[in-house]
Amino acid sequence: MMKRRFSLPGVAALGALVAALGCAAVGGSPAQGGADDERGAGSPEAGDEGGPGGLDAPGGPGLGGGGAGPVADPNADGDGDGFTPAGGDCNDADANVNPGAIEVVVTEPDAGGQVPAPADEDCDGAVDNVAPPCDEGLALDDFDPMNGARAIDLCAVASPGDARWGVLSARYVRGDGTRAGRSPAVGLFDGFGPNVHVQGGARLLALSTGRARLPGHPDACWSESCSSYGRGSAPPGFPQDNPDCPPSDFINDDIGLEVVLRAPRNATGYEFLFKFYTFEYPEWVCEDFNDQFVALATPAPPGSYNGNLSFDEEGRPVSVNIAFFDVCDGCPRGPGELVGTGFSPRHDGGTRWLKTRAPVRGGEEITLRFILFDTGDDRFDSTALIDGFRWIATGGTVSVETTPVVEPR
Repeated sequence: MMKRRFSLPGVAALGALVAALGCAAVGGSPAQGGADDERGAGSPEAGDEGGPGGLDAPGGPGLGGGGAGPVADPNADGDGDGFTPAGGDCNDADANVNPGAIEVVVTEPDAGGQVPAPADEDCDGAVDNVAPPCDEGLALDDFDPMNGARAIDLCAVASPGDARWGVLSARYVRGDGTRAGRSPAVGLFDGFGPNVHVQGGARLLALSTGRARLPGHPDACWSESCSSYGRGSAPPGFPQDNPDCPPSDFINDDIGLEVVLRAPRNATGYEFLFKFYTFEYPEWVCEDFNDQFVALATPAPPGSYNGNLSFDEEGRPVSVNIAFFDVCDGCPRGPGELVGTGFSPRHDGGTRWLKTRAPVRGGEEITLRFILFDTGDDRFDSTALIDGFRWIATGGTVSVETTPVVEPR
């Protein structure tokens, strides 16, 4: 996919970029990292849209240290990115180059057919220093929420007092944000059956209203219904209304991962991948107790549903009723991705890998809560897989949308 850089006044455009995944350009520890992330516009000033740091701000050239000109005042912030040369900004003429930016790897040729020279976007003195994945060796039953974040390829760690981007905190929670006790409703997998692979790094995160385990695993559920938490409290405005199949107003067995993140200064958005399975297909389609998966963002971006980012074009939440439900016997993608999962290839169903995107401002702090819950009862369990988080920094506008992954691993 072609990634174009956009020039700021007085700075030459460099060319196309392929970005590093959320684990790759580590704003926190240099020992953490992952796949490719994308880069683009934004300053720490989360101000008006269209201006520096706004959702519509175009991507900058990111010349790195090699593109910096003479420094007139080392204590002045010439490009308005919140960093001075004395504070580590190696190119004070480019707002997309600073210690809070995301490092990128340039692999695509520009309009002239040339691959631009590598640059040091994060001003750490190294060029294209993409770290390896950070989720190798995590145990299936690991209940450390920071490892849950690593399993979805959120590897960079930040602190309240620093200028880095990454994970500020992580917790396993119930639907209302209260802390969840340890249970087998959470699992870190190196694959989900023989036909469903991780989409980034070495692990993916599974949340279940029953047991996040495959047949043969300790604590596996040997029926369609295994309760872990019982009655819960949903976030305000949830369960999400379904225009065709209104849900019940109470939930059970709710479990989620909540992460607080600081975005890179040159990010304009982010994306993550997910996959949904349920025992409710086909007997319980369009009932008021259909399970839902919700990706809740705070602050709520434009285009979300009460902060929820994941739903189809008709506004249907992620459930057995979503338009992308196409993994089953007789469905467009067939039953192959059900084999070995505990869900029957003959009787149950799910979605393909889906990708949700949402906007963010450079340097903004956001809370994401990935939640799965049973609606109206505690029976006929569902499982959500989450993986492949990455920052988008290609410039332009990012909108809330959920679409199928064209070529999953």
